[in-house]
Amino acid sequence: MAEYEVSGARASDIAASIEAAITHGRLSPGTALPPVRELAAQLGVNPNTAASAYRLLRDRGTVETRGRHGTQVRERPATSPASRSLKLPAGTVDLSTGNPDPALLPHLSPRPVTRPPVYGDPALDPALRRRAERVLSRDGIDAEHLACTFGTLDGIDRLLAARLRPGDTVAVEDPAWAQLLDLLAADRLTPYPVPVDDAGPDPQGLAAALAAGAKAFIVTTRAQNPYGAAVGADRARRLRAVLRDHPDVLTVEDDHGADVTTGPPNTLAEATRHWAYLRSASKAYGPDLRIALLSADPITHDLVAGRLRHTARHVSRIIQSTWSDALADHSTQRLVATAADLYAERRVAMISALRERGVQAHGSSGLNVWVPVPDESAALSALLAAGYAAAPGAWFRIRSGPGLRITTAALDPRRCGPVADALAGAVHRTPGADTGWS
Repeated sequence: MAEYEVSGARASDIAASIEAAITHGRLSPGTALPPVRELAAQLGVNPNTAASAYRLLRDRGTVETRGRHGTQVRERPATSPASRSLKLPAGTVDLSTGNPDPALLPHLSPRPVTRPPVYGDPALDPALRRRAERVLSRDGIDAEHLACTFGTLDGIDRLLAARLRPGDTVAVEDPAWAQLLDLLAADRLTPYPVPVDDAGPDPQGLAAALAAGAKAFIVTTRAQNPYGAAVGADRARRLRAVLRDHPDVLTVEDDHGADVTTGPPNTLAEATRHWAYLRSASKAYGPDLRIALLSADPITHDLVAGRLRHTARHVSRIIQSTWSDALADHSTQRLVATAADLYAERRVAMISALRERGVQAHGSSGLNVWVPVPDESAALSALLAAGYAAAPGAWFRIRSGPGLRITTAALDPRRCGPVADALAGAVHRTPGADTGWS
């Protein structure tokens, strides 16, 4: 707190002062705030006023109380969303983005509008519904109750808002999708980390999260970002066994990578009484196609559909019909399937190059490879010196060990060797570090 002096005589002013410090970078994530009585004495206010200020900040998802460790700025405070981009020297090959390869995205054009939609039309385009039912049923997903949201993250946000309350705990993979962790902070929800390996979330870790009171479980069954995990059949069976003992937990399956991976999912849909499955278009068709299908149990579906009716009403029919036409177009589907095969080849090439140099890497599916490293800063610097950039693991980690995410979606396999050389040099220069989950 030495770099910033808290001010204010009222709880709201004290809270605003601390929020301003976080927003402007003077208070960093993890920083401990003074005990209530110490802060009250410093400001000359009643201890109840200082306690109220901290309570306001907790309610806003800005700080958290950690027992004997006192009150700390959250690792991802809702007040100050973390940057997800790097300032890179000219000529650097950027492998940090998580983006699909632009060259493998279909060129889609909205169809001409013959009858403009009007208020009162069905929220889900009938043609998209028919095609979605066929696609989801093929993958073993109950498609009776369907809705559309503005992408996966929007769907998750609406599901959590419908089923949870501020302060509730959510079981999430660790490492996890960075934007999901930011969303939980903004919604004033507490993540409970569940370790991830190549086959997906650890069943014992999930059991611990649910025993600790987690009200929801968010899982990515394939193309997990950033780890690249894919839930196997045996792992799905074990996770379902854990979830059966907690039937009232909301299980949310994020299948954003469905179209950029090969093979059917080992789905966890319907593992609990309250469940939802989300399948988005953006990874296969481009980030501008901001749409996801949501299938859920009847009550959860109605809660989300109701919130949509009271806010955005529905996802644009132009977007819906564009995706529907893409699903029906054979040439587009061949291009998407080819892209999935190429993504797999590029990912495997990177993992193989690292393995040949004695470096462990993970990525069973999707667009990314996760590389455990002893020191993220040293590894990032070594890569930059070789002309490449990766995403620091700190963007994604809660309690898991340090690592880097390398996006292989657009990586020429001929460049895997130089990238692996740079990483191997950084990893092998720092002996004795623990890169596991702790």
